[in-house]
Amino acid sequence: MDNGSVNRKQRMPPRPPSPSAFSSEDGSQILIPPSFSSLFVPPGRLKPALGAREMAARYELCEDMAQLLTEQAAQQQFQLGITEDLALDRCLQGLLSTPDVVSEAEARWVVCRLAELLNWPLPAWALTPKEGS
Repeated sequence: MDNGSVNRKQRMPPRPPSPSAFSSEDGSQILIPPSFSSLFVPPGRLKPALGAREMAARYELCEDMAQLLTEQAAQQQFQLGITEDLALDRCLQGLLSTPDVVSEAEARWVVCRLAELLNWPLPAWALTPKEGS
């Protein structure tokens, strides 16, 4: 047996992509958390109403917003001497003032993600079940 045949036998097949990852056209993989994808599942349905590419784009926008707001929210809380909950509420009100950028559900997700990034408690409204749920 020559070395060429041994090397061919030792090669492993490529790994299949993870089912929880979405591969975009540029080859990056985006893991969308269930807390985000559930925003787009209509009541009584199991699958999101958005396609994978559009959902990935929405997720990237919302995640980027949460990351960008971390410094601003922390500075507000410190400089103004306000509570973490009030700083988060101010961020929510700012996001809700631009409904053409993010929906109300996305704005609320951004603020919850922001709280998570800052290691702050979730706002009170995030812990209260919605009426009719």
